[in-house]
Amino acid sequence: MLYLGLAQWSSSAWQQCLYGKGAPTSERLAHYARVFNTVEGSTTFYATPSRTVANQWASAVNDTFRFTFKLPQMITHQQQLRHSQQSVRDFFEAMSPTIEKTGIWKIQLPANFGPAQVQDLEKFLRQMPAGLPMGVEVRHPAFFQKGDDERRLNAMLIEHQANRIIMDSRPVFSHVRDDAALIDAQQKKPRVPVHAIATAETPMIRFIGIDRDNTIEDWRANLPFFESWTTKISQWLNEGKSPYLMIHTPDNHFGPELAQALYQRLQQQVSTLPDLPPLLENPKDQQLSLL
Repeated sequence: MLYLGLAQWSSSAWQQCLYGKGAPTSERLAHYARVFNTVEGSTTFYATPSRTVANQWASAVNDTFRFTFKLPQMITHQQQLRHSQQSVRDFFEAMSPTIEKTGIWKIQLPANFGPAQVQDLEKFLRQMPAGLPMGVEVRHPAFFQKGDDERRLNAMLIEHQANRIIMDSRPVFSHVRDDAALIDAQQKKPRVPVHAIATAETPMIRFIGIDRDNTIEDWRANLPFFESWTTKISQWLNEGKSPYLMIHTPDNHFGPELAQALYQRLQQQVSTLPDLPPLLENPKDQQLSLL
């Protein structure tokens, strides 16, 4: 099964295309889940929600929907996975209503988390509650040089059946344009090589596309970078894996449209993929058809 989603589920820019006119903020997740079957839950990186809020999230989606939630930055960045057992227990206790509907729990590590700390990561994975699917995103340059450090990391992730999250930021760095959203994205997103490896059964791709001005040239700029993913995702599906494809853009305003367009491109390679439910209103159909 393929999981397709966006970097968030709530955006005022999606009122017409995704939620419908007049839909309250509290219903946005349910409307989002009508079209997409996964989402990046980044809010948990900044603060752990109450159990009540987590229960509301779980109740808003159907049983086939799968969240991906980031572990709090307190655990990954401040404690850097050390002496964090209590923080981990508190987090999963609060998030317990969502556990059955979460496909990947994401460990996003800072760029200064390097080869010398891989043993901390392995110890941390050993201490995770049994049965929870984990994903690890590394940013240290040593893990992208195809040397011993990267091989040791990959081998350890395979041993623990933890997914290595793949960041594809090539599109956003290939574009030169003077607008605040693009510049901000280029400053915040890591510029690392793309190593398309599946270390477990649910590999995740974070594809940082271009969409800001919604021009034909912008949409087409994604294609050279996405074509290789159509082949890789098809391979993973044939192997029985369940990949996650997360579509980002600099400001995410046209994220739903770009996600659907790229999915349609993928359907040309994988004919068994079902059609997505249509967006509610999409005045950009003529441009999207060019994909």
